[in-house]
Amino acid sequence: MSTQEQVQEAVVTENQVGNLHEIVLYNDDVNTFDHVIETLIRVCEHTAEQAEQCALLVHYKGKCTVKTGDLTKLKPQCAALLEAGLSAELI
Repeated sequence: MSTQEQVQEAVVTENQVGNLHEIVLYNDDVNTFDHVIETLIRVCEHTAEQAEQCALLVHYKGKCTVKTGDLTKLKPQCAALLEAGLSAELI
């Protein structure tokens, strides 16, 4: 892949993402898989399968982006994750 193609690809990707933000969930040694899964279903509106996959990624990789979107919608969701005792950050 040429340098020009790489630059064009980066610009297209940046334009598609726009001003989206992310909630990143981090691994901890406190919360159970069930608690993490139930919280992701309740707060982030994940399906059971999505929540389980995120919980596994967090466990094995140390972190996982669990939600992307507009900052105004993500702020209360991130706060709810923190209130539930999970380690999360809004980026």
